[in-house]
Amino acid sequence: QVELVESGGGLVQPGGSLRLSCAASGIIFSHYGMGWYRQAPGKQRELVARITSGGSTIYADSVKGRFTISRDNTKNTVYLQLNSLKPEDTAVYYCNGQIWTVMYWGQGTQVTVSS
Repeated sequence: QVELVESGGGLVQPGGSLRLSCAASGIIFSHYGMGWYRQAPGKQRELVARITSGGSTIYADSVKGRFTISRDNTKNTVYLQLNSLKPEDTAVYYCNGQIWTVMYWGQGTQVTVSS
């Protein structure tokens, strides 16, 4: 049984930081590309960042220089460090794991940026 479990979301003031974690089980984690997506109310789900099995990363233009994705294959966990948060970063953040055409999603964690 495959599970992706996100944690670390919450309420933070503009300019603040959060670290999201996604713990995977039931997959050979090191073989999977992992990603973070987000969905704000009334908007489509969008890619935030991805990291390949080899460690290459890509970021949405809106988060470049502020967010950092990383992975620890010994812990089967992918992280998203969110710095310099803005109100427009408010969304549910979802973890994604993909290999070839097989894709898994976590249940999401809420990030709210507000003063």
